Amino acid sequence: MTEQDHHAQPANLAGLYDVRERLSRAAEDCGRDPASVTLVCVSKTFPTEAIEPALAAGERVFGENRVQEAMRKWPDLRALYHDLELHLIGPLQTNKVREAVQFFDVIETLDRPKLAEALAAEMTRTGKRPKLYVEVNTGAEPQKAGVLPADADAFIRDCRERLGLTIDGLMCIPPEEGQRSPHFALLSQIASRNHVPLLSMGMSADFELAVQLGATHVRVGSAIFGHRPPIVSE
Repeated sequence: MTEQDHHAQPANLAGLYDVRERLSRAAEDCGRDPASVTLVCVSKTFPTEAIEPALAAGERVFGENRVQEAMRKWPDLRALYHDLELHLIGPLQTNKVREAVQFFDVIETLDRPKLAEALAAEMTRTGKRPKLYVEVNTGAEPQKAGVLPADADAFIRDCRERLGLTIDGLMCIPPEEGQRSPHFALLSQIASRNHVPLLSMGMSADFELAVQLGATHVRVGSAIFGHRPPIVSE
């Protein structure tokens, strides 16, 4: 370990320990078992040397935005940590479905019929079945991916009945402006009426509120790892 690594590690762990404490407190404050909420450490764009302290501290669930970046970064770490769970939390192009199904344990961004069909075909072909979350565009923002709330029930039903997919969870990214709670509550309502057990919602700025409104997974990056490096395109 270099001197630079030595100085970087405590800062990373300080952020992680703070997030863990806040997450436990938020769960306990609303009568939930903290163990019922999974922390997804969002490691997108961070190099392995920034991730290793979180792994050493016991974290095993990580979120990545890009298939190719994850496939470059994680194989060596997976050889050391066999219980890793990797979530794809960024948009998935249909031409990356084969790699995504092989590499990720959870795909959180199922958002359109064409992608559902490609995933179903690849999962049938390989027998490998990552967990699938439907991304819901709770704010109906035209620049964002995700199924519109009014279409979510029909989309979930189509995935299940026509394509034979298991929908394990829902995910959302609320608009940056305005209150987050109506979006978290809306996602929870859609999940409840469709009997979807998992809810991925809440990030560094709002994960405590998401826990209060039923999140089973929170996606936290900057509060753990600090300022995010620039994104390099694939």
